[in-house]
Amino acid sequence: MRVTQNQFANTLVSRLNALTARQYGLQSQVSSGLRVQAPSDDPVAMENVLNYQTSQAAQTQYGSNIATLQDRANAIYNVLQSLQTISNRVGEISTLAGDPTKSQSDLNIYATEVSQLIQHAAQLVNTQDAATGQYLFGGTHSGQAPFTLTKDANGNVTGVTYQGNTAVTQTEIAAGATLSVDAPGENTSGTGPRGLVSDSRSGADLFNHLISLQNNLLAGNTAAITSSDVPALQKDENNLLYQISNNGAVQTRLNSAATLASDTSASLDQLMSKASNADLVQTMVQLNEAQNAYQAALASGSKIMQLSLLNYIQ
Repeated sequence: MRVTQNQFANTLVSRLNALTARQYGLQSQVSSGLRVQAPSDDPVAMENVLNYQTSQAAQTQYGSNIATLQDRANAIYNVLQSLQTISNRVGEISTLAGDPTKSQSDLNIYATEVSQLIQHAAQLVNTQDAATGQYLFGGTHSGQAPFTLTKDANGNVTGVTYQGNTAVTQTEIAAGATLSVDAPGENTSGTGPRGLVSDSRSGADLFNHLISLQNNLLAGNTAAITSSDVPALQKDENNLLYQISNNGAVQTRLNSAATLASDTSASLDQLMSKASNADLVQTMVQLNEAQNAYQAALASGSKIMQLSLLNYIQ
């Protein structure tokens, strides 16, 4: 088959362009460290990388969700500890009030302290999340303080009203896995998460039980304190212990979920690296080969073109 000069020139230019593109691609791999930068580089590898990136984004979101829940769970735990301190002190007062040597003046002093403890407890259960400003114990109705106090003319607490609901927010911490760290302030429905200060299943009703103790102290009714208030307050103590235990279990699960998200993210990084990163030693060898091939093509093309030109002159 006869090869014309035009065919040779076109073939040479095409070959030089291909070698130039090859060098550019290899140089780009060396400079960026990436073997796959576009779908055309390796369609299968690029698809894998995109899938890994999607999974990585999900793990990042899970990690963020978990960190937020951990902060919230810690804030709730601090409140629970403070409430337990109040419960312990109230238990001491109810025991001391049963001492027949205590005068009415002593009981009035205890009543004043109980009133202060009620107000402090109300302040605690109206704690807001530092990050979001939402109230911790209002359920999903968290835009306003969940508990309000009413007092008489003497400053004694006469009632505490709950304004939240019994629902809690569920947050995704892994694929198909959600978790809530919250406890509603009150739940008298008999279903769902247990209420923090009032729950019909456990018999807890902290504020009403404290108000009863306060009133019985003011009235000097030590018999009612012993027979009614002490057993009722024990139910509140048991409910707080449940909440503290549940909070600890939730935090343990969050720690495990955080570890899993971190390990999964690290594994995805390795998979992405393996799928997209260039082998620099091999790439440098290929780049040298492409450069040599380019120089050889230039040299051979130059010689042939010179011979062709001499033949034309002759």
